[in-house]
Amino acid sequence: MRMKLEKCLTEKNVNQNMLNISYAVRGPILQRALHIERELEKGVKKPFRRVVRANIGDCHALGQPPVTFIRQVLALAACPALAASPDVPDDVKLRVRELLDDCTQGSVGAYSPSAGLTLVRRRVAQYLTARDGVPASPDDVYLGAGASDLIKALLGLFVQHVDGKPPAVMIPIPQYPLFSGTLSELGLRQANYYLDEEHDWALQLQELERSWREASQESHARALVVINPGNPTGQVLTRDNMEEIIKFAYEHQLFILADEVYQENIISKPFHSFKKVMHEMGAPYSSMELASFVTCSKGWAAECGLRAGFMEALRLQAGVRAALEAARAVAQCPSVLGQCALDCVMKPPVAGEPSYPRFSQEKRATLRALGERARTAHREFNSIPGYSCNIIDVSMFEL
Repeated sequence: MRMKLEKCLTEKNVNQNMLNISYAVRGPILQRALHIERELEKGVKKPFRRVVRANIGDCHALGQPPVTFIRQVLALAACPALAASPDVPDDVKLRVRELLDDCTQGSVGAYSPSAGLTLVRRRVAQYLTARDGVPASPDDVYLGAGASDLIKALLGLFVQHVDGKPPAVMIPIPQYPLFSGTLSELGLRQANYYLDEEHDWALQLQELERSWREASQESHARALVVINPGNPTGQVLTRDNMEEIIKFAYEHQLFILADEVYQENIISKPFHSFKKVMHEMGAPYSSMELASFVTCSKGWAAECGLRAGFMEALRLQAGVRAALEAARAVAQCPSVLGQCALDCVMKPPVAGEPSYPRFSQEKRATLRALGERARTAHREFNSIPGYSCNIIDVSMFEL
């Protein structure tokens, strides 16, 4: 009989992958910032009055105002009795009726299908078709609690040795720490490739080859992560560069994960999705597997706290798709209110609808402010001795 109570979980017997997780955006720098904030609250004198938390792309936390149409739809979806108010535009009422008709018992408090509400997935497919000029199917669309949730779910499919070697995933450096942290948690090896700062953070083919060769010595590179538009680098890939990347992935049998969440934040350059480029390149590239990710945490909506996003997973083998869907079913479903917000982003008000004038004004003001901040950041960083900053093509924060 044990007389001494001992911990069931210790650092020695806990999942070692979880001990290895490093997530810089919420790491020691943030903890130091929180400490300084507490000092300021207590009246400790500093050469500044406040701390700006630019560690994570949380635009509303930095002052970006919410879009009225989205908030009205959410308010009515959560409390349908508000539809009796004469102050609510008719297009908001219609949108809420459509969404609630797709909810079990007409309530956002009920679970949705694990892949998301059928109506919202259909709207996502319509958005993708219009964006790319390439037909999209709701059956390829999975809704999640932000893109992060779906990226982790997709990466989980690669946790399997191949030819006796542990799996590795190629990721860019600099990168958004979601990827390195998730790879550590899942026990996947990280194969870094470095973006070329001197050429506006371009993705150079010879660097991809170097990364793949080194990773292949002790592991099996299985997937390639591409962040376009870049985070934190703020660049947009050219179409020619994307074609090179696709050909490289085809040659080395790599699954492409395209993080495209900042596409609505582009200031001037054209955006090309990997799906569209693959399609236009034709066979054999148009038959490659691809997963792309979009969120409503970025862009003009920036509804980070609602946790909503989608993944389009193309040309998965039937058994692999079944495994993905089984894993998603275990998690039940993403927030239904978040799905309602995503619906508003996929199908915003258009000219002729009551909410359009206000929506159009709010969207223009937000995008204009984001562009101004990007230009200010570029100018101010380059004014600091010893610092240099490339032109910023993608604005991420409204400070």
